[in-house]
Amino acid sequence: MSGYILAIDQGTTSTRSMVFDQDMQIVGVAQLEFTQFFPDSGWVEHDAEEIWQSVLSTTRMAVAKAGITLRDITAIGITNQRETAVVWDRKTGEPLHRAIVWQDRRTARFCEELKAKGLEPLFTAKTGLLLDPYFSGTKLAWMLNSVEGLRARAGKGEVCFGTVDSWLIFRMTAGRVHATDATNASRTLIYDIGENRFDDELLDILAVPRAMLPEVKDCADDFGVTDPEIFGAEIPILGVAGDQQAAVIGNACFEPGMMKSTYGTGCFALLNTGTDRVASSNRLLTTIAYRLNGETTYALEGSIFIAGAAVQWLRDSLGFIGSSAETDGLAAKADPHQRVYLVPAFTGLGAPYWDAEARGAMFGMTRNTGPAEFARAVLESVAYQTYDLLEAMKKDWEGASEKTVLRVDGGMVASNWTMQRLADILAAPVDRPQILETTVLGAAWLAGSRAGIWPDQKGFAEHWKRDRRFEAGMDDAERRLAVAGWHDCVSRCLTKRD
Repeated sequence: MSGYILAIDQGTTSTRSMVFDQDMQIVGVAQLEFTQFFPDSGWVEHDAEEIWQSVLSTTRMAVAKAGITLRDITAIGITNQRETAVVWDRKTGEPLHRAIVWQDRRTARFCEELKAKGLEPLFTAKTGLLLDPYFSGTKLAWMLNSVEGLRARAGKGEVCFGTVDSWLIFRMTAGRVHATDATNASRTLIYDIGENRFDDELLDILAVPRAMLPEVKDCADDFGVTDPEIFGAEIPILGVAGDQQAAVIGNACFEPGMMKSTYGTGCFALLNTGTDRVASSNRLLTTIAYRLNGETTYALEGSIFIAGAAVQWLRDSLGFIGSSAETDGLAAKADPHQRVYLVPAFTGLGAPYWDAEARGAMFGMTRNTGPAEFARAVLESVAYQTYDLLEAMKKDWEGASEKTVLRVDGGMVASNWTMQRLADILAAPVDRPQILETTVLGAAWLAGSRAGIWPDQKGFAEHWKRDRRFEAGMDDAERRLAVAGWHDCVSRCLTKRD
């Protein structure tokens, strides 16, 4: 075997394909953006066919850049935007509606109706999720109710539903395989993460026919073989995981108590809780981190809506910087005697507040406040929000403690200033890996280990290399004062309730 692994990272705004060699080094990369559709206020859609074509194009480009052919690829791994919903014709493979993206809010009223019926505790107990348009179950219900003839055809088994991974697998195998993995299934709002199966009671509530659902497999499993007439070669698909779970795997967070946080436009933090399925009392999500060899590992997940997007705000809206890289130097110049806070509730606040109506604000400004203080407040807001997530996790599960080491990835982790302040506020070590492409690396490892050409779980964990560890250096009293100021500012932004 040649030892090359092809990993497909199908994201929200672009598709990337990467080729790894047997030493787990990246030897070919290609990326293409695709169209975002906004047909109504709060609605976000993708053309599933365009996504498929972007996968075909990027895989061929990445393989060419690696100087090999598709026949040299030993196995394929897939990671994807998790909650985006796709429906298609089982016979022809034709999409029957645009994909409804995880960001889409069209089912907000339906979710509120379900909550009013007292059904959220039932959904949470079984799925670990909240009743929110974020998840794909209510998106599917909307399509069944809104696309003419879809429900009748779905009941006859003529329609397939899936998240983006399922869609790609179906197309890559010429319709021979309709499957997903446990991590993507766990984000559908209709999958019992304790029983590891789609739940009949939840399917009945959302009126979803079981006949349209995919088979659920382990993350490292046999997902079929690519059709040579479509893909150019027969290649086994051996690994699948949703993007945030793939980052857990890529960061080798295999032990309970290990935590990863991905800092992109927003931030997603997942804490490995092992075989303990921890029910959150602090509005965190309970989800499947990965399922390997039939054994499920769970995680607590917290979502921050605004992280790197606040840096973009500094650049694009305020014009304080010309590029994101400038924030480090600017923040370092800030007046240490000014305690300026940004609560970046530009689109509401995520976990653990879940206040969609909250709005952003700056606090503590004086006549001397300028771009440097704004930059510091923006970067510190990421640290404070992560602090809130970790504290909520500590309250939910005794396995989370001050000894927790945070492994980080995403675009913002290149900022040394931000990572140091993150360690200071958390009072915990922050580890930045040598390979920052941890999401796609996780998908590649699933396929490579299943194919037998990459190390097993223990070997991969030993292979993980740290670029730098940031240790906490802030005085405890100063930290408590800073965090107390943050919480006071957040309380002023939250929606007033009786």
